Amino acid sequence: MGVFALTLRLFHAEVRKLLLIIGLAVSFIILFQCFSFSYGKIFVPSPTSKISVVKLVISATTLNDSNMAELFINVVANDTNGSDPEEEARYKHNTLEANTGSDSSSEVNRYLDGSFSKFKDQNSHERKSKPRITQVAAKGLQSSNLSSGTSSSFLGANLSSPRNAETSIGTQHTNFKPLQIESAISVSQMNSLLLQSIDSSRSLRPRRSSARDRELLSARLEIGNARVSRKVPVLHASVYQNISKFERSYEMMEQILKVYIYKEGVKPIFHQPKMRGIYASEGRFMKLMEGNKKFVVKDPRRAHLFYLPFSSNMLRSALNGQDFQHVKDLQKYLKDYVELIAGKYSFWNRIGGADHFLVACHDWAINLTKNIRSCIRALCNSNAAKGFEIGKDTTLPVTYIRSMEAPLENLGGKPPSERNILAFFAGGMHGYLRPILLQYWQNKESDMKIFGPMPRDVEGKRKYREHMKSSKYCICAKGYEVHTPRVVESIYYECVPVIISDNYVPPFFEVLNWEAFAILVQEKDIPSLRNILLSIPEEKYLEMHARVKLVQRHFLWHKRPVKYDLFHMILHSVWYNRVFHIKTRQKVFILKVE
Repeated sequence: MGVFALTLRLFHAEVRKLLLIIGLAVSFIILFQCFSFSYGKIFVPSPTSKISVVKLVISATTLNDSNMAELFINVVANDTNGSDPEEEARYKHNTLEANTGSDSSSEVNRYLDGSFSKFKDQNSHERKSKPRITQVAAKGLQSSNLSSGTSSSFLGANLSSPRNAETSIGTQHTNFKPLQIESAISVSQMNSLLLQSIDSSRSLRPRRSSARDRELLSARLEIGNARVSRKVPVLHASVYQNISKFERSYEMMEQILKVYIYKEGVKPIFHQPKMRGIYASEGRFMKLMEGNKKFVVKDPRRAHLFYLPFSSNMLRSALNGQDFQHVKDLQKYLKDYVELIAGKYSFWNRIGGADHFLVACHDWAINLTKNIRSCIRALCNSNAAKGFEIGKDTTLPVTYIRSMEAPLENLGGKPPSERNILAFFAGGMHGYLRPILLQYWQNKESDMKIFGPMPRDVEGKRKYREHMKSSKYCICAKGYEVHTPRVVESIYYECVPVIISDNYVPPFFEVLNWEAFAILVQEKDIPSLRNILLSIPEEKYLEMHARVKLVQRHFLWHKRPVKYDLFHMILHSVWYNRVFHIKTRQKVFILKVE
């Protein structure tokens, strides 16, 4: 017993020593984190934290690099404050699962990775001061030289980076080594992807070519060989990639295209358009498509295209209900629907759904439809870096429906000579980009009217309209995702849009020449925004303003669709992409359409 008791006491003594060592080690780690928090490992706050992003941004005056990092973290983690319930849900677990499949920590780190390299410069009033040397050593981030990259801001047609523009971000601080970030896809690269998509179409060849296939291939040859025509005086060549192709394609769509709408599907997810809010485009299109008599046919054998009439907005609203507990349940619901129609009809399986299309505007739609992405998808969230396929998919414009009875109310704006505001932006602090826009430009220059959210009452909406009508350039900064309704709003009020959203594919990119009437600025160039706009010659601005008015007809809803309006342009984009991806095994003769 004595030996046993002695052994037991020694054992307990050793355990106490071990616990003491562990305690000291833990204490050392905690102290280390406290003293090195600014540049060490980042503790991620809860997405439901009550810190106000707006207060963070507005109260911030001169941020040093450490404070900018903290601002960036808080923006990502707390960006749901002050937004509506649907947007707040984006930072809950199921939202992150839908978008990235990661947890909130990886979401924060993903935004943080590019923060210092994207937004290293101080605001415009501080850049004249002596550059400071800053060292950054955040976990998981590797240093590299951004100046060796190929990304740069891209402006309107025939415009290059201004000589008097300020030094690009990451190069002003010569002793600072910015972090490697993924380059944004330029307009020229998007055009290349569009051509590659046409040349390497992955749509299946049908076992037997139908009469509809032959009509589509004939249309493709006709459009490709289109001659210059002046039959349509309302169209102006400067705003199109190729006006002859667009004119001929639109003409043939009107004379040939037939669409079958599946009757299957239970309301409210199917056949029940929702035409209010930011996602109204999909609902408005559904209503007009289902009520159309020119294009819609009752016999599916006569159809060139097949419409899947579901609402991504209504599907998203069903999450956390009785039937849907996870995002994967929503994806499976759509997949089951396609399997239903594929089992009942022969059309989906004939070419793998390449002649089917859907129209969806919710942020999640690009992910919700990934199991049926062989069809043509008209999506608001047209992020070329996250699954949007240029050439097959098409961009759905984000629009508010102001009035069902009077959709053109307050259309237009002041003439250029009366637009005394250089640039205007107002909106909620959604996403990481807008707080940074305000940090650089809110209350900095008298001709830069950059605000947070305006009141939603009648007076607040009136002021918002007046600012757009009185501004030369309207800033269209991305929110949580790449799209924003400000692109269409700018065109509606005849204000030249300035799109700040990397990898966003603009609406109707297949046919419109966006560089002719819009400015596209990379996110990293926000500090140089004012100089970029001031460098544009007045003559060039007047040309772009005139072209905005020319292209405006393509972005207007009407109570009853009219030629070249938004309804027809959405349908034309689907038609155009289908025509240029048609494949057949049979020889086809040219079908003349006069």
